[in-house]
Amino acid sequence: MAAPAMQQPSYLLANLKMDSTTKPFLQCCQELVKVIDDYPAKELHLIFPWLVESVFGSLDGVIVGWNLGFLQACSNRYNIVMDFLNPSGPMMKLVYKLQAEEYKYEIPVSFLPGPVKVSIQEGVLPDCPLLNNKLHFPLSGLQTLSLALNPFEYYMFMFASSLITPKNYSLGQHVSSLDSAYFVLVDTYLKYFLPTEGSVPPSPFTYKRSSVSPPSPRAPSVPFAGYGIHSTSLLKRHISHQPSVTADPAAQEIWRSEALLQVFVEMWLHHYSLEIYQKLQSPQVKEPFTPTEEHVLVVRLLVKHLHAFSCSLKPEQVSSSAHSHTSPLEELKRVVVHRFVQQKLYVFLQHCFGHWPLDASFRVVLETWLSYIQPWRYTGEKTNPQTDQNKGVPEKWLNKCVCSASFKSLFVQENLLMYTKLFQGFLNRVVRTDLVNVKNALMVFRVAKVFAQPNLSEMIQKGEQLFLEPEHVLHHRQHRCFLSPGHGDSFLSARQPVVTDRVFRVKSHVYGLEGQDCQYKQMFGTELRGTVLKLIQIIDQARQTAKKISDQSAEVAANNSFMSWFGMGSPDLNYTFNGGEVDDTGACVKKTHEFLERSLDYLCQIFRLNAGQLSQLMATLGSGQDDGNSKQLPDCVQGENGLILTDLGRMQVINGLRRFEIEYQGDPELQPIRSYENAILVRLFFKISSLVNERFGGHMDALCSRPDFLGQLGRHYLASPEAAADGRRRSPETRLTAEGYRRPRLSLRMLASYRTLLMLLLLYLFGALFSFGPMSSTLLILTGGFLYGLLSRPVRR
Repeated sequence: MAAPAMQQPSYLLANLKMDSTTKPFLQCCQELVKVIDDYPAKELHLIFPWLVESVFGSLDGVIVGWNLGFLQACSNRYNIVMDFLNPSGPMMKLVYKLQAEEYKYEIPVSFLPGPVKVSIQEGVLPDCPLLNNKLHFPLSGLQTLSLALNPFEYYMFMFASSLITPKNYSLGQHVSSLDSAYFVLVDTYLKYFLPTEGSVPPSPFTYKRSSVSPPSPRAPSVPFAGYGIHSTSLLKRHISHQPSVTADPAAQEIWRSEALLQVFVEMWLHHYSLEIYQKLQSPQVKEPFTPTEEHVLVVRLLVKHLHAFSCSLKPEQVSSSAHSHTSPLEELKRVVVHRFVQQKLYVFLQHCFGHWPLDASFRVVLETWLSYIQPWRYTGEKTNPQTDQNKGVPEKWLNKCVCSASFKSLFVQENLLMYTKLFQGFLNRVVRTDLVNVKNALMVFRVAKVFAQPNLSEMIQKGEQLFLEPEHVLHHRQHRCFLSPGHGDSFLSARQPVVTDRVFRVKSHVYGLEGQDCQYKQMFGTELRGTVLKLIQIIDQARQTAKKISDQSAEVAANNSFMSWFGMGSPDLNYTFNGGEVDDTGACVKKTHEFLERSLDYLCQIFRLNAGQLSQLMATLGSGQDDGNSKQLPDCVQGENGLILTDLGRMQVINGLRRFEIEYQGDPELQPIRSYENAILVRLFFKISSLVNERFGGHMDALCSRPDFLGQLGRHYLASPEAAADGRRRSPETRLTAEGYRRPRLSLRMLASYRTLLMLLLLYLFGALFSFGPMSSTLLILTGGFLYGLLSRPVRR
């Protein structure tokens, strides 16, 4: 590559594009490092958008980039990519180099999250600090709007967008997101720009101006939309109250932490406004955005790190007297979860709970929810698991978690809906899933274990009591001063009134997320308690079903002997119990039983059910079941073409509570050839039977329709099999199909069974011992069969 002084910027970009297609990956990265070190920002400015797009892919998904989501540690490129994109690596050095010159890069508004894009196109600026004073208004109209971002914001925007941009990957690519380069980079950036210890490392380049360029405050005349928190930039607030910007070097660097967090939250969580969520309750409205498992895993990583970041607030900074002397980073720790994440994550999880498939992949959403509602797990303190299990929520953490300088507030009360509303959503899902499946049983166990922590249910109940306190009582309270997150300034504003009443905090939280007209359903109320009792019954039934599966598996294993080859064992080798999946045997069944057993114990602890109440509940369940064959029959109604499952019947089938007798109900002559049958003889006898039935079918119908002795004997030998003639309800079938299989006809298939052939062979050998010839033995066998049919005729009638 030519020296910097001899090459024009246009040639530099052209050469880099050519090198990326012709040279090895390692050599390309080495030359990029040299270009970043040697060339000035004026020339690097032209290659920056191309380079970022080459790494992360284009916003429309046409350019895939370096496939960070599919890049594993075992790949040869992994270490090269991680070194190049490291927060202290060449790529970030390029970002800082351009940031010092204050270049801007445009992002079309059409690639923003749905609620933000629609709001801007309608001429209303959403409440997103990242968008403040960054909209570029072209002459062609609002449809071609774009954002003018600084290099750091542009880089993080492209990085975050690559997670949710649909791309055309080659077939056969499979990756574990927890090991991918993208997942590791997210974790690295969070730890670097939102450190739990120390401060953010300063930029290696100085800025031209005396201050940095964080998001500018919003103009008062611009209307708002969406559901985000109305706030100005943290840095602007802090700098405006400091006598000198250079007095605190961290004040010049904290804007990167805030910008990174805003980009991550807006791109990964801000896909549903409250208005859209309310419309989603109607089945006519379809939300085009569907998060993937990889997306939810990254959101969980963000939640876990923000909890660790928030809980790393120094104890001496908790008191209100120290609030005015805290650094910007410590101030960010104080409000990061409540200000940036709570509202958008709540609606995001609500959508996932209502629209995620009813399968085991829901585990990623579940763990994200459980991670958020347990911030005490990320305090960084090593505790003994046994003592921690009995201790519940640490009191030390409760005293540490504060979101205002005037008083201490409990995390549970400030996030009440995260516990109660999402728990109700989980109940609605779990009663429709198969709990005999060990993966589904594990999810019930995880939720029950978390909510059974000793002092957690009391905290939730206290929060509900505060919210349900009558309004007329509140008017007589003193110090009623609270500024709602949705109707005021930043949470960090020095002029903001403090909250002195927890009632208003809880009410503001609930109304801010659900609206003023919300109908709150108590977690410990009568209605939800009835749903929990129903779940307990389902869990108990699933335990019994798992035990039946285990017992039946043991019986099948015991009956798999040599004689089963002759058909002496189970005649239907394709039979499986309908209450569980194929892998729910052996150790899996034992785990299922253990998970469900412990889940029952935890649910009894949460909702205060004693052993007597539980026994009475189980007895009611047992007495409510029918006896005989109807005990296993799902709830259904008789339709024109047969049985139709009701909604209750579907739930019973899914959870293994009831089942149909699964049998083959097609043409008995056309059922699959079994292992105890000779395939050649089955086909031969079928052809013979078909010829006889085709030629003498009318005579057979006439014979079987006679009311005399010959008609009864004909119906005995020529009638359809018992499964089609006994009239019992086994599984849904059409009447027309059933009638077609009941016509009289000759069936010789039983002669193709190895068991029948063995019995005939033994009879012929027995006849040979008494000096009977083949013809005599055949005549005796036919006579014996005729007499057997004659004697059994009244029973089989």
